Amino acid sequence: MNRHFLARAALAALLIATPLHAQDMLRGVDLSQPAYSQSEMTRAEVEAALDARNMDFSGKSLNGLDLSRLDLSGANFRAARLNKVRLSGAKLDGAVLDQAWLIEADLTGASLKGAQAFAAQMQRMNADGADFSGARLAGDLTGASLRGARFDHADLSADMKNQSMGLMRAVLRSAHLENALLRKANLMSADLRFAHAAGADFSDANLANADASGADFTGAIFAGANTKDLDLDSAQIDAAMEGPLQKAQHLDRARRQ
Repeated sequence: MNRHFLARAALAALLIATPLHAQDMLRGVDLSQPAYSQSEMTRAEVEAALDARNMDFSGKSLNGLDLSRLDLSGANFRAARLNKVRLSGAKLDGAVLDQAWLIEADLTGASLKGAQAFAAQMQRMNADGADFSGARLAGDLTGASLRGARFDHADLSADMKNQSMGLMRAVLRSAHLENALLRKANLMSADLRFAHAAGADFSDANLANADASGADFTGAIFAGANTKDLDLDSAQIDAAMEGPLQKAQHLDRARRQ
């Protein structure tokens, strides 16, 4: 039994044993509370802070604000509450969004190159056409709309170093990834269950140990991708994909177009 086999077995055991609450912070949280539904600042106050080069919005409640088209590059939104905030066309390159709340936020066409979002709550976020190139995302994007978004070289993989809260990884369950670009993205052990990824480009991406059961990959591209142990149980694929997916799990259970 070789070392690589043992490492894969250990990872599989960890995924099974990991408590779901690690990325299920919505349980028991009342989103109608002012901290999660109101804003303590106005757009004018945010703009004044930016003019003063004060980029620290950590812990702030900015729910529902219209911050569209603002340049928030490098800003610190750690543990900030940005539910239903409007950030369409905004620039958040290099921004820190660790433990931030962005439920149902609007980031259509926003730029988040090199941004960091660890343990962020981004369920049902609309980020169609957004650019996450080089970003580190290990948050919950369940039901998010990411059509045509760019994730080239982004890291959405499981974090194997910090297990104090359980395994953290990108959760893209039931997310809309139609025509998204995930070239050379790291999706190792990511949760892609029931994702809508028709026409998505996974060229040279790392999908090892990811769970894509029930996902729709019709028309997707997997050229050069690492698909070892990618779970395709009940996933929808094109018959022509079978070559790049030979090392996936449950390929025999995938549905062919």
